[in-house]
Amino acid sequence: MRGTLIFAGSSCPTLTGKICENLGMAPADAELTQFSNGETSVRILTSVREKDVFVVQSGSPKINDTIMELLIMISACKGGSANKITAVLPYFPYSRQSKKKSHRGAITARMLANLLGVAGVKHVITVDLHASQMQGFFKCPVDNLHAEPLIARWIRHNVPNWKEAVVVSKNAGGTKRVTSLADALKLNFGMVTTDKKRGTNMTASMIMNHLDGIERHPLLDSISNQVRTNSSGPENGIPSADSGHSRPSRPVVDAQGSPRRANGPPLRTSNNARSPLTRAQTTLSQSSAIDELDEAELDGPEYNDRRAHEVTHGRLVQGHIVPDDFPSPATSAADASITEEDPMTMSHASSFFAPTHALGGTGADAPSSDEEEEILKNPKVEHMITLVGDVKNRTVFIVDDMIDKPGSWIAAAETVVKRGFAKKVYCIATHAVFGADCLEQMQACDCIDAIVVTNSYPIREDKARNASKLVVLDLSFLLAEAIRRNHYGESMSPLFLHMGD
Repeated sequence: MRGTLIFAGSSCPTLTGKICENLGMAPADAELTQFSNGETSVRILTSVREKDVFVVQSGSPKINDTIMELLIMISACKGGSANKITAVLPYFPYSRQSKKKSHRGAITARMLANLLGVAGVKHVITVDLHASQMQGFFKCPVDNLHAEPLIARWIRHNVPNWKEAVVVSKNAGGTKRVTSLADALKLNFGMVTTDKKRGTNMTASMIMNHLDGIERHPLLDSISNQVRTNSSGPENGIPSADSGHSRPSRPVVDAQGSPRRANGPPLRTSNNARSPLTRAQTTLSQSSAIDELDEAELDGPEYNDRRAHEVTHGRLVQGHIVPDDFPSPATSAADASITEEDPMTMSHASSFFAPTHALGGTGADAPSSDEEEEILKNPKVEHMITLVGDVKNRTVFIVDDMIDKPGSWIAAAETVVKRGFAKKVYCIATHAVFGADCLEQMQACDCIDAIVVTNSYPIREDKARNASKLVVLDLSFLLAEAIRRNHYGESMSPLFLHMGD
């Protein structure tokens, strides 16, 4: 390509070399050094005047140094009168900090986008942003490429019986990414969620306790008596509120199950404008009528309130699945977060009554991946993990955008194998960040059969050599074609399509 120069940052010289090889050219010369005090020095050793310049730089363990190096390289090319400067970022740094997690937090990804714009970037090419809305942070065009077609192609060619597999998300936030891959491969999908352990009937009891402190409506008393009777009736060994009757008094209903006055004309109700109290009374009345019919028809089918087979629960202690008879730790996750001053946080119902901030929301700080890892590894805290979907005797693809910490991946893999009885598990992600000993822990997990990633983020050679389960897919063809199309002004749409076998 005439009039084009591709510079390699210090984070990914191997990937840049493959990109240039696919384009039939050599990387441009640049000298990247550091002074003794840690400052970064960049010298461009070739003319960039009126050239189309591409600077390839990804993340690295020294992320702040690579960012500063990228900014200085862009500024140097701008000062050298380059015609257009495009930043090629296979992994966009600080992509997980794309929103405020507290009222005094910073949106660091937006700040980095502003820094790139000030340095002189006119176009950005990246792969699988953590949040696609980050493209709005830039004042220049952004091409957010996807590794999904590459991953789908690898699955079709390398996974036996892949048409019977299930794509699973390891958290609720990744369901959109999982459903996209499942739709592309025409597969079923599932989800694994980790929640704080809570007691039974806690939601109803906490709502009633909260309502005890306000002015009560007569119907609320009836609902409260009904809930308390169901949870503390004779079958539980506790006498009910009305000791002289087997059931509490029911609202008076007509033949159709609609509420009416005991002495007088029926109540006038409208299906489109009925208060929540009226709807609640109607529901109780209809359920009471159904109960009477069930008692009369003893020969009818027995009512079964068991959960669907597609929903499986498990106990999670120190990030691992434990048997049902495993001794419970000192405190559950719910108990660990409860204070005497705020008992309503014990249940999901607390979200209805939690004090809101003036700017909206409850002011709660969402935990980071490091905080979640510490909570999962806490030996005194027990979590409940839920698998939604049928994975029995099937291959499972656990998919996310990056692998940073091993805790949630191992927990999801053990859940689908030990609780869902899956046959084989593939952990698939675009960015192989592999913090600390993440790769070693996933390699040692018996429930994980393969770890499939791309080379968007540099992986240390010694780590990759010792990981027999690791499979690295090459993004150089995708990035090379994106650079070629960008240079010639061609459409990027074909890069998002799934090619056939």
